[in-house]
Amino acid sequence: MARTKDPAVRTLLIERAAQMLRAREPITLRSLVAGTGVSTMAVYTYFGSMDGLWKALRQEGFTRLAAKFAPVPASDDPVADLAGLIAAYVGNALEHPDLYRVMFDASFDLEDLKAADATLDFLVQAARRGQEAGRFRADIVPLDLAIQSWAAAHGLVSLVANGPLSAETLEHVPILLTALYVNAGDDPDRCRRSVAAGWARPA
Repeated sequence: MARTKDPAVRTLLIERAAQMLRAREPITLRSLVAGTGVSTMAVYTYFGSMDGLWKALRQEGFTRLAAKFAPVPASDDPVADLAGLIAAYVGNALEHPDLYRVMFDASFDLEDLKAADATLDFLVQAARRGQEAGRFRADIVPLDLAIQSWAAAHGLVSLVANGPLSAETLEHVPILLTALYVNAGDDPDRCRRSVAAGWARPA
């Protein structure tokens, strides 16, 4: 009878790998398990291979992002909600810079692509509600606006979380979002207020 896998061991190895990334330590089979109390065989048991571990690390990044998005409320101001989701995205990147970097390492597949795609759907739904509320033009494609919002934040937070720029750089994110949403049809003054409100929500 096969032994039941302990999810705590899987989490332990993922956390250990993330810590090693943060410390810029080379990750090998032996260095990964050193000091954890588990054997090298555990990597094969829970991930199949070191490549499987990298897939799990990518997936964990999206899992934590989804956990950040989930508490963002759907209020009567969908533009503020969209900005709030972007604030949560930035907060997640700053809290988990190493996992954030691995999330976008396309040299490894994801364990569950649909689960990763679901994170984008949070933004799509907020953009769709903004369109239904008349904040965005009828010809705007919610998916496109969601991707543009993600891209605006991703470019800047990448330069801060794992790059050369200071956190003050992130002050440009709401400016970019406001320009994006006004271009999509929102009233400039109302948009600035909504984006400021969403950006100020706890991330």
